[in-house]
Amino acid sequence: MLRHTFALMVLQATKDMRKVSLWLGHASVQTTEMYTRIDPSVKLEALESVVAPRLRSARFRATGKLIASLNAAPFMHRRKATGR
Repeated sequence: MLRHTFALMVLQATKDMRKVSLWLGHASVQTTEMYTRIDPSVKLEALESVVAPRLRSARFRATGKLIASLNAAPFMHRRKATGR
């Protein structure tokens, strides 16, 4: 399953079956083709099995220690404007 997923991702990114074949270490592109075939019913089954995570909404509150460390950081100091 990992090789199949990887092959599809490389194919989608590169649009080149030869590159997929090289990444998988195959001597022949014909060997690679079996990793890039996908059955639509299997794809639908996989998508239906995924459950969306439950996320709770919250507001981030920075601690005093975090604020102090950010204020002390050199990138937080503003340069004074020159008259140019």
